Amino acid sequence: MTHYSYAIRDALELVTCPVAEVHLSDISSREEWRRVSVISPVVSFTVSGKGPDGYLEAVRRLVECSRMQGRGNAG
Repeated sequence: MTHYSYAIRDALELVTCPVAEVHLSDISSREEWRRVSVISPVVSFTVSGKGPDGYLEAVRRLVECSRMQGRGNAG
């Protein structure tokens, strides 16, 4: 869906918390049309090509992003 879903992109533009885009495979080594993500410009980061472990990495990074945002608000 990240390759063509502008509805998801529009919804993500409204989200104020960190957002991760996760791909099990390395999309840069796949078909040309799969290399383009319409949601990449509105996410905090992308994890690609790490299989199911990519989800764990994304959660860890989202937690860290949330902690960093909390520090910014507290100061």
